[in-house]
Amino acid sequence: MPLTVEPVPCLTDNYAYLLYDPADALCAVVDPSEPEPVKRALAARGLTLTHILNTHHHFDHTGGNVPLKEEFGAVVVGPEKDRERIPALDTGLTEAAPWQFGSHTARILEIPAHTRAHIAFVFGDEGVAFTGDTLFAMGCGRLFEGTPQMMWSSLSKLMQLPNDTLIYCGHEYTLSNGRFALTVEPDNQDLQVRMRAVAELRAQSHPTVPSTMGLEKKTNPFLRPASLEIRHTLGMENADNAAVFAEIRRRKDVF
Repeated sequence: MPLTVEPVPCLTDNYAYLLYDPADALCAVVDPSEPEPVKRALAARGLTLTHILNTHHHFDHTGGNVPLKEEFGAVVVGPEKDRERIPALDTGLTEAAPWQFGSHTARILEIPAHTRAHIAFVFGDEGVAFTGDTLFAMGCGRLFEGTPQMMWSSLSKLMQLPNDTLIYCGHEYTLSNGRFALTVEPDNQDLQVRMRAVAELRAQSHPTVPSTMGLEKKTNPFLRPASLEIRHTLGMENADNAAVFAEIRRRKDVF
């Protein structure tokens, strides 16, 4: 049976995700910032939590770890290289080996820069990737613990995923991200179309996730430093991609 993924809104703009396959009698939550919304979602579906998956250590992605583990006995899974900062971590993961969730296999990608040990969970057979705060819909994470070159390398790794991969990110930032994207690539018709759709979704308080990798490649400026329009806007026609990315990130930081 396929994996079912359901967004669980948390805090003001976070998403946790329930991930389950009834055939395996397993249920995981990805990046639970707080316990109560997760518990309500589990109860509504008659599910019992067996695993907690963390992409990185920030409290708005791990704040639910301890209370959920205490209540359900769930196994906490996250980046081994940040073991000391992941609350109640049981199973540490690296890129060297996949992680098995019942009959489903997650490839682990190490994608640092937002934090030094950020990871993504990629269920390739299901076409699903949980990218935390590295790749957002039309955005990317701030560089709290890494360099622009590090983030560009991490995003380049994610861009190798198939275009139909569903991207589940950590926050509902899409409308603001799109508004910024239009300042650096205003003539991008794919971006214009997407922004109309995003504005309509948010006007009705609907989520804008997941997106797809193919759509991100067409509309996310942080994946598009090779764009001639972006380079012209920035006055960086002859710069390398990492340098253009760094300038896009700098501008977004003050947007």
